[in-house]
Amino acid sequence: MLTGQVIQNTIDGIRAITHASVMVCDMKGKILSRAGDIAVNSGLIAAFAASDAIEQASGEFLLYKVFDDREPEYVVISDASETNSHMALRLAAFQLENLNVAYKERFDKDNFIKNLLLDNLLIIDIYNRARKLGIDAGAERSVLIVETKDEETAAGELLRGELENEAKDFVTSIDEDNVVFVREIEDSKDAASELKRLSEDIHKLLSDHGIESRVAYGSIVRDIKEVSRSYKEARLALDVGRIFYEDKDVIAYSNLGIGRLIYQLPINLCHMFITEIFHGRTPEDLDEETLTTIYKFFENNLNVSETSRQLFIHRNTLVYRLDKLQKSTGLDLRVFDDAITFKIALMVVKYMDYIENSGY
Repeated sequence: MLTGQVIQNTIDGIRAITHASVMVCDMKGKILSRAGDIAVNSGLIAAFAASDAIEQASGEFLLYKVFDDREPEYVVISDASETNSHMALRLAAFQLENLNVAYKERFDKDNFIKNLLLDNLLIIDIYNRARKLGIDAGAERSVLIVETKDEETAAGELLRGELENEAKDFVTSIDEDNVVFVREIEDSKDAASELKRLSEDIHKLLSDHGIESRVAYGSIVRDIKEVSRSYKEARLALDVGRIFYEDKDVIAYSNLGIGRLIYQLPINLCHMFITEIFHGRTPEDLDEETLTTIYKFFENNLNVSETSRQLFIHRNTLVYRLDKLQKSTGLDLRVFDDAITFKIALMVVKYMDYIENSGY
């Protein structure tokens, strides 16, 4: 059934054109929308709804049934005493019938896309339903997931209104926090740049409307049956980004780096690695000053002079801190191999904390 707001907007538009009063009720006589000064006895509506008539003139009113798949769904009523009342009646009925078809088609496509993303369809069903719904099974596509923190409905409407090409793209929701955007790629030669631009546009669009968001996208697939793979990649990118790249608002599956590897490690292997490196301790046991020094040292590509300058400390003070860290951990961050080991350890600890805190 159409929403009350959609019906109200429709008959408001018809009244603006015809200047005639129009009312829409369900088959039980409940008023769904009204435009103009019109009031009808509920008994009259009930009697008409129960009859076999499609259209009826009853005293000062004109009544017309709107069907959905041969079943009457609405009664449209206009005031027969007003000019253009018959035109308003038929216009309202025509518009509602077409809206029913359009909304049903959108629902069918939305249902298909959700099941496609979640791998709930057999391959033969995917192709059969795609053909019936007029969806090109061989088009190149990528899946974007927009994390919106309880703003899923508003974000979905914005994407549909601003960025969705209804003939080719699909916007849907799998849960209350995320909007899924299935985008058909038009220029495969520049696909990576197009997806990056689109993701940035989505983040900016939502930000301009006061909605915080993060956008992740999967790789490009060349067959509709592979869309679920791109969706899974986008979900993984979102999770990996949440753990390791908190400062990024747009995350591509193809650019996850070492975070992708760490994310797929068994948690028991992570514990073994941290125990081996730190002998029962963790990087979190280090004091804040030491941790700040380590992060700044990595940020400056192990450059002692630049790190000491940015920390506003003497070079010898930085060397002293690094020597102290080496004594406590056995790792000298000035040595590339040790620096890599420590960097990976920090990321592994972040991953372990995420897994433990999220209840996995």
